Amino acid sequence: VQLQASGGGAVQAGGSLRLSCAASGRTFSSYTMGWFRQAPGREREFVAAIRSGGSTHYPDSVRGRFTISRDKAKNTVYLQMNSLKPEDTAVYYCAAAPRVIVSMIRLPSTYDDWGQGTQVTVSS
Repeated sequence: VQLQASGGGAVQAGGSLRLSCAASGRTFSSYTMGWFRQAPGREREFVAAIRSGGSTHYPDSVRGRFTISRDKAKNTVYLQMNSLKPEDTAVYYCAAAPRVIVSMIRLPSTYDDWGQGTQVTVSS
C-alpha cells in the first residue's frame, strides 16, 4: 500500500497550490482520507479529512481557504489551498484510515497509512 503526495512548492502569500495524493495497492474508496502538516519543531497538525460518503472536516485555521476532494475512480485525493499564508508553511502529508470515529478524525493516530510528504513554502 502506497500513498504518493505531490504538488508542493513555493508560493507567495495569497497564492494557491493544489496537492494530490495518489493511492496504490488497495482501493481506498471506503477509506477516510486526511491531510496533515508538520512545521519544524511542531507537532503534526490536522488540515482536512474527507470520509467515504463525501463529508469533509477542517480546523478553523484553514476552513474557507482549503478544500479537500477525492476522485474515487482515480484513487486520488486533492487538497486545494487558496489564500495561502506564511504560517501554512510545512511538510504536508496525506493519510488513510479504514475506520474512523468522527470525534477522532483529527488525530494522526487514527490513520494507518501515510504518504511521504510534500513541502509547501509560503513567503510573505
